[in-house]
Amino acid sequence: MKKRLDSLYNKINTAEFIPHDPVQFPHRYKSGADCEIAAFLAATIAWGRRDLILKSAEKMFAVMGESPYDFVMKGDLKKLKDRNGERRCIHRTFFESDLLYFCKGFKACYAKYGSLELLFASAADVWEGISLFRETMAGGNSGCYTKHIANPAADSACKRLHLALRWLVRQEGPVDLGLWKKISPSSLFIPLDLHVGRTARFLELLERKANDKKSVVSLTGELRRFCPEDPVKYDLALFGYSVNASQPV
Repeated sequence: MKKRLDSLYNKINTAEFIPHDPVQFPHRYKSGADCEIAAFLAATIAWGRRDLILKSAEKMFAVMGESPYDFVMKGDLKKLKDRNGERRCIHRTFFESDLLYFCKGFKACYAKYGSLELLFASAADVWEGISLFRETMAGGNSGCYTKHIANPAADSACKRLHLALRWLVRQEGPVDLGLWKKISPSSLFIPLDLHVGRTARFLELLERKANDKKSVVSLTGELRRFCPEDPVKYDLALFGYSVNASQPV
């Protein structure tokens, strides 16, 4: 099984994969702050047809200009407010009002921790880091929570958050950026979506039927048997087994 997964990983983990995936957006920036903001935003809207995800992300980052960090900290956030009662859509159920929420939340994160990396590094583990991120983002929005930031306490798989963390933490490129040094790749958890879950069950790596937190922990534990120092590398293998660049994620 390890040989099979390693082969799949090596086929997908190439520079040619990047232009067909939302990971291309954090790759566009040189500043660490720009990259980490872009990673969380691109991962947040990474559901549905991949071509539409990329189109929506282009629209979102065009609004933010050359530097997502500068837009968050110094940009005119008022232009993201709904106008004339219209909710301007970015991607499916993610609207400009949701982008405004994220910008306010990011600003609170940077004000308190200096970077998103330091926020997550201050937590005992990745799950606690996600909870801390969710709470800090809510703190920047008058204590309000958003459905677009999953809650580990509700047994959520937190797929999109784990995806952003994979991009930022894994050190082996070229697909993942490996910008964060204060969190070990060994501590990451698999971004569990429909396709990865289906493939994992087909390969008998996962027995549970629900795509929830318990399944994430179970599957990641199985993958740690093959590569304890970097189990989430196999996200690329499982994803690549199930879908091609034109299908939904």
